[in-house]
Amino acid sequence: MKNTLRQVFHSSKFLVGFILFVLILLTIWIYPFLNPGNPLEMIGVGTFAKPGTYVSVYDALNTGTETLRLPDADDKRVDQLLSDADRVSMLEWFDIMEIDVSDLDATDTEALLDLWFEHYDQSIKPKGMTQAKRNFYKRLDNSVRQIRSADTLKIMHPEEGELVERGSINKTDYVNVGDVANVKLLPLGTDNFGRDVLKEMVSATGTSIVIGLIAGIVATLIGLTLGLLAGYVGGWVDDIIMFITNIFTVIPGFVLLILISYSIGQEQRGASVVAIVIGLTSWTWTTRSVRSQVISLRNRDHVNLSKLSGHSLVRIVATDILPYIASYVVMAFILQVSSGILAEAQLSLLGLGPKTTVTPTLGLMMNWAMLYSAHTNGSWWAYFPVILTITLISFSLNLMNTGLDQVFNPTLRD
Repeated sequence: MKNTLRQVFHSSKFLVGFILFVLILLTIWIYPFLNPGNPLEMIGVGTFAKPGTYVSVYDALNTGTETLRLPDADDKRVDQLLSDADRVSMLEWFDIMEIDVSDLDATDTEALLDLWFEHYDQSIKPKGMTQAKRNFYKRLDNSVRQIRSADTLKIMHPEEGELVERGSINKTDYVNVGDVANVKLLPLGTDNFGRDVLKEMVSATGTSIVIGLIAGIVATLIGLTLGLLAGYVGGWVDDIIMFITNIFTVIPGFVLLILISYSIGQEQRGASVVAIVIGLTSWTWTTRSVRSQVISLRNRDHVNLSKLSGHSLVRIVATDILPYIASYVVMAFILQVSSGILAEAQLSLLGLGPKTTVTPTLGLMMNWAMLYSAHTNGSWWAYFPVILTITLISFSLNLMNTGLDQVFNPTLRD
């Protein structure tokens, strides 16, 4: 046993896959201690908040300030104000007014604004321009001029039914984030429901791995049991088992999985139920593979000796056959776990995964991102990290399986 384990961990592929998978498991275990609470808690009112550190503006107003004079502060404010669409609209206005901008670089904010302040006049009504478009240019002009000219921002608050000035914020006032009472770090932003994507994804990863493990155990046990019986007993037992296996092989497994999941209903589809259903529909190739392995072993000398000694069927299978295919069973289990995780993701993308109100899964997060068009509005953080996580889990498991295959398969040994 020790020699076998030594050989396994000397395989570079298995070692890399094992380390990667362990790191994923450690993250699932440690992160909830660093960021406790319900992963489905909605902390944001809006949807798809960008990744970053969020500071309470209300608390920042009551924090002591320091005066910093940064030379490019105004330029950064204006650059942030002018989006690419705004720059294109300004160029369109120049074109309508027949102002030559052939030598103007739209990304040169300073030159663009100098030309804008030189020629733009709110009283001008360009021919063919709608009132809504003219109002847009007025708002843009007012915003840019206010940033460039105003040195302070007035703070107003209601008092006795009227808005009165409470104070002002200078353009050179800065606060230390550490002094602000409420600061929230969102490395992956929020999803369509205003939930912390990283916190949700860590919980979803754990659930998906559990689903994969349950599905792998169910599929491997069924496949192993039927494969051992068919391969060792043979005869009519083999014929019946292979007839059933062929029927399930002819029917596409994923189609069968969809039909069963749909018939169960949303309320009854918990994570465990989905995992069991996946396991019940993915055992056929394990049965065929185990059967072929057992057929090659059942007439070996040590097996025939056990038969002559009068040992029972269970003992012969457990002591004389199973140890010889144990490595293959482990590899089949690893592949079944990986397949189970991918099957859950596929089901959830179709809306047939576990209940959405109980616990998140990686597939459900993909489904939510798709339903709320995260892929079309540029909210990559809602789906890309999930895709990457699924890929890393599958990659680590398949790398472990490849490493085991190189150790135990004589034809692949160096």
